[in-house]
Amino acid sequence: MSVELPLWRAITGYRILTLGYALCLFALSYGKYAHPLGAAAYMGAITLWTALTWRRTTSPERCSRRFLVADLCFAAGGILLTSVVDTHARIMGGAATLPSIWAAGAVLGFAIRGGWRWAAVASSIVAVANLVEREELARDTVHNVVLVWVASVAIGYVVEVARASERTLARALQIDAATRERERLARDIHDSVLQVLAMVQRRGAAIGGEAAELGRMAGEQEVALRTLVSGGLVPAQRAVPQTGAATADATGARRTAPPAAPAAGDPCDVQALLAPYAGAGVTLSGPGTAVELPAAAAAELAAAVGAALDNVRVHAGADARAWILVEDEPDAVIVTVRDDGPGISEGRLADAEREGRLGVALSIRGRLRDLGGSAEWVSVPGQGTEVELKVPKGAAPGGGRRGKA
Repeated sequence: MSVELPLWRAITGYRILTLGYALCLFALSYGKYAHPLGAAAYMGAITLWTALTWRRTTSPERCSRRFLVADLCFAAGGILLTSVVDTHARIMGGAATLPSIWAAGAVLGFAIRGGWRWAAVASSIVAVANLVEREELARDTVHNVVLVWVASVAIGYVVEVARASERTLARALQIDAATRERERLARDIHDSVLQVLAMVQRRGAAIGGEAAELGRMAGEQEVALRTLVSGGLVPAQRAVPQTGAATADATGARRTAPPAAPAAGDPCDVQALLAPYAGAGVTLSGPGTAVELPAAAAAELAAAVGAALDNVRVHAGADARAWILVEDEPDAVIVTVRDDGPGISEGRLADAEREGRLGVALSIRGRLRDLGGSAEWVSVPGQGTEVELKVPKGAAPGGGRRGKA
């Protein structure tokens, strides 16, 4: 809800309440006016005007410039009319004008609708009308004029700041939504197209001949596509590999895709989704009971585990072993993937991300971040790598919670 709406509702209430106050003052002083019928005609006119236009100040769409000008004319006209229908003695004695504090409602309308500049102009008009009616720079008149001027300008400035903040917030939300969608698409591309291109490149280089040229072209397309999905980050200049050497998170085709998860709102056993990954080189361990997460979150966690195993197979070699440990904590599910490979050198993951290789950044960290969880790496060169994936229970993709990945 816009911050302006409560202000418009406040002005509507202000106009109604101050009209009642002005009518009470008029009724108490009716017999003291020089021309009470003229004063009564004006009070009847602003009563009718307020009754017919009260909805105009309930929203910025209804409050047009024409209405604000007409409202200001009623206020300033009533102040000037006071010098005609009231006695000179009462005016010099500081008696209230016909519209009294109702006139400030018109000024506040300008402040909220147009900001502090409109408020300064409108309050200046009301100030001039008050000084003309009083015919001198009386202390109480100057005090009231300055109070209205400062209050309206301050409110107008606050409204402008609030509008700017709302625009900034809306833009930030748009950027965040676009970034999340781009990362989701990048994950899907990394888990499918990029892996196939990397595999074609390696197999083509290994076969040789025309297949080597096909592998070279696949490598070029892989580089171009990685640049695109990384959101404009220009990767470091490097030659397209002609052999099967792998970079930080370049992966081949996934060994086993997790089975289809049930409906998004149903609970799902994480161990059941991870079971297809177990094999001769992968050991799966976990509790004897089901470890449940919402189906969508469980599927994303299983996909992240699959990406971690892809990295083990590519970087640690075909003979490397991996262990998957599932832990069911009271408030989270933790899956640890450990291997006995050569480990990751310090700074290699950051270098891979700068080069546009986003398997770790998107397929693993991105998935866990969207679930409100975290992904942490512990690796010592020569002693293997351990990846800890933590997902809070009740998490759902796009839930807005941020992890510390």
